[in-house]
Amino acid sequence: MLSHDFALDAKSISRLSSSGLSLESLKEQIDESLDLSLEIWKAQGLNIIKHKGYFYFDTKFIPLDEAEFCIVDIETNGSKPDKHQIIEIAALKVKNGIIIDRFESLVKCNSINEHITMITGITAEDTINAPSLKDVLYAFKIFLADDIFVAHDVKFDYKFISAMLRKVGLEPLLNRSLCSIALAERTVESYRYALSYLNDSFNLNPDAKHHRAMSDVITTYGLFKLSLEKCTESLNNAEDLIKFSKEGKRLKRPKFDPLQEEKEEKEKEEISE
Repeated sequence: MLSHDFALDAKSISRLSSSGLSLESLKEQIDESLDLSLEIWKAQGLNIIKHKGYFYFDTKFIPLDEAEFCIVDIETNGSKPDKHQIIEIAALKVKNGIIIDRFESLVKCNSINEHITMITGITAEDTINAPSLKDVLYAFKIFLADDIFVAHDVKFDYKFISAMLRKVGLEPLLNRSLCSIALAERTVESYRYALSYLNDSFNLNPDAKHHRAMSDVITTYGLFKLSLEKCTESLNNAEDLIKFSKEGKRLKRPKFDPLQEEKEEKEKEEISE
């Protein structure tokens, strides 16, 4: 997820997260000076550092208990960034399993269709006094800083926010990212991995209001903590966790829905009574 103007090939990105990338390989792929490129990438949330003559993502050297994760969720008035926009955004900054900061805002929007309102409960009138998209994104970018970006189905939130940043005149995100679905598939046995289903299964957020940004962030936070608790893999740093979430062996899913079986058992008990 590197900026279009400073793109590195997939092999180089892999080396930055593992064995390191040589100065020559890095310089071959950038048009600007190395120092300028590193500063621009850093401003976009990506720190690349030099260690023993090679370049790495700094997450390669950040112990898990010292890494900062930013768990994010957005609500939008449609699925296409070129036609739609963010109407609500929320985030929790987490370190060593503890919430250390939070961010939440509605975004002013002139038009929200009935279907989106039915899902989220948010109307255009609710956003009349909310900050503009530009103001919210500027504030969110400062809040996010260079944290690892975490979301449930991270590609959607990451790409949508990046597109909105471009829309308001900022560069897209370059932060390292982690998908809570992918991590859960490797650590938490479940019949399904939809956030609402996982919440019903593990009571991650007793006060959940699905499809409201902060509520979904809190639920994802609960899932993230559960995933780390259940992870049996030896992980030394933040980059190890990112790699495991992508390449670790997925757990085998149950053949039958335990929640449905539980529901049917309760119904039988009620009938027998």
